[in-house]
Amino acid sequence: MTTFLILTALVVLIAMGLPVAISLGLTAVGFYVLQGDFRILAMVPQRMFSATTGFTLLAIPFFILAGNLMNTGGITERIFRFADACVGHIRGGLGQVNVLASLFFSGMSGAAVADAAGLGQVELKAMDDKGYDRDFSAAITAASSTIGPVFPPSIPFVLYSSITGVSVAKLFLAGVVPGVLMALALMGAVWIVAHRTKMLKKHGIDWLEIGRSFASAAFSLFTPVIIIAGIFGGIVTPTEAGVAASAYALVLSMFVYREITFRDLPKILWETLQHTIRVMFVIASAGFFGWLLIHQRVPNQLVSALIGFSDSPAIIMTIVVAILLILGMFLEGIAVIVLTVPLFMPVIAKIGVDPVQFGVIMIMCSMVGLLTPPVGMVLFAVSSIARLSVARLSKALLPYLIGLFAVLLAVVIFPAISTWLPTAVLGQ
Repeated sequence: MTTFLILTALVVLIAMGLPVAISLGLTAVGFYVLQGDFRILAMVPQRMFSATTGFTLLAIPFFILAGNLMNTGGITERIFRFADACVGHIRGGLGQVNVLASLFFSGMSGAAVADAAGLGQVELKAMDDKGYDRDFSAAITAASSTIGPVFPPSIPFVLYSSITGVSVAKLFLAGVVPGVLMALALMGAVWIVAHRTKMLKKHGIDWLEIGRSFASAAFSLFTPVIIIAGIFGGIVTPTEAGVAASAYALVLSMFVYREITFRDLPKILWETLQHTIRVMFVIASAGFFGWLLIHQRVPNQLVSALIGFSDSPAIIMTIVVAILLILGMFLEGIAVIVLTVPLFMPVIAKIGVDPVQFGVIMIMCSMVGLLTPPVGMVLFAVSSIARLSVARLSKALLPYLIGLFAVLLAVVIFPAISTWLPTAVLGQ
């Protein structure tokens, strides 16, 4: 009964239009106020503070800063030009470029919204200039941006690690194969759509342009090498890798490409601060809400309910994935993680699912949610940039959602897709 009241109150507050962070906080505080247990309210600032002070969480603002610097420092344009030279000759060329550029950029920003808002504007303008259909351009721009949080580095993986204690390095490695499969699925969907609509394509490969664009983008493409090699080589922690990526992007943008001046820095830092505050406020509120769940033994009740419903790990996992997908339709990805990880980790442990695999599944579910109404952040971001209605963009996204869902299903059914690489590189 307690579990039902807590979750019902949270759903009602969110349905009323309150921000997720406020809904979490009000639900937790209101529960103890109604119980008359005012002494526990003294725990509110302590739990909120402790939820945001983990060393791992410091990586979040630095990866956000790195993404903002790249968006304004000419790095994304150079990446897009190189991707265009590589795969622009395939039918639906710039759609394929769109996916490949997002795969390159994902190794730097780690955030879907950063990709959609930054690189997405470059991609949409290039596709408009070439006469591509706006629905097609906007749909693949939105879909390809979801690769970022799965392919390393990844802000959601950092958050998941801070909550569960799972190694960030293992999570980053676990996202490599699923991230590549997402890119291949989207490129396949682009190829099908392009052939059905008889889109034009460039004739032949321009090797000279590939060489020129690679020379122009070489320093930009070196950024993920710094991040990934540094972490897996034991040179830096994920947090220090975020600092290194930000410093490298700053030097590259200001002193090599010279597209950012000291006058631009206050705006970039302010945007980074705003984004970081929004993320941290959700995490802080979720800290006290999570403590409420544990205090009231809600995870234990959920485990008992699911195990009582079925003793089949496959059925329980199907229910968990369905819940994550439904929540993703209404909540932002980070909110889904902080809400459900404390609830589902005991369930996952009970049925023997690897927490690394579950981390990938959870992030992929939240990425599908970013593309679905009514609260898909990437859906609304691209809709605004492309000046298309949400309904029209949602319809154009269907082929790409099918591809992404197929990859998600494969990761659920075949654990080795996500666990093989971290096991091979880092061991058990």
